[in-house]
Amino acid sequence: MDTPAARLLSPLLAVLLLGCSSAGPAREPTAPAATTPQPAPAAPPHRHDPHLRASSPRPPAVPSPVAVPLDEAPLAGLPRGAVSARVHETMLHCEGVPLIALLHASGAVPDGPLRGPHLSRYVQVDARDGYRVLFSLAELDPGTGNRAVWIVDRCDGAPLDAETGPLRLLAPDDVRAARSVRQLEAITVVVAP
Repeated sequence: MDTPAARLLSPLLAVLLLGCSSAGPAREPTAPAATTPQPAPAAPPHRHDPHLRASSPRPPAVPSPVAVPLDEAPLAGLPRGAVSARVHETMLHCEGVPLIALLHASGAVPDGPLRGPHLSRYVQVDARDGYRVLFSLAELDPGTGNRAVWIVDRCDGAPLDAETGPLRLLAPDDVRAARSVRQLEAITVVVAP
């Protein structure tokens, strides 16, 4: 067979066969050697991956819970002001102190703008009858939410009676007075879980 295709294939086959035979003489099959455990290859070094961490970062320590004193002494040293609020279809004209001022004076809230873990804190307000409401610390902070909330001890020119006092919390900017708490008993600042 002397065709042009055969003339091209002959040298190609010769090169291929020569390459196969240059690998050395054929070896006899041998029994597999006893295997010894080989150490695992070392993992390649990781490039910086922001999602990989040796451990979770620890948040800065923020005290929680912090009970805010409602005694006469802390309240007496704070600046007083007048506040009006509609509670259950009745307009109240009261006197008291801003809640944020009491929180600062008691050390429950740091001075200056809130940052970091303080933004996840809330203020829990409890009444003598078991009623409880919450405010986020950020909504009360003057540099963040600036919501006015007051602790009052006088309304319509007279001290609060036993049915509503001796202290009451008013949130005059709330659309509904659901967070205006009568018979105020405790205020606690807590870090949210």
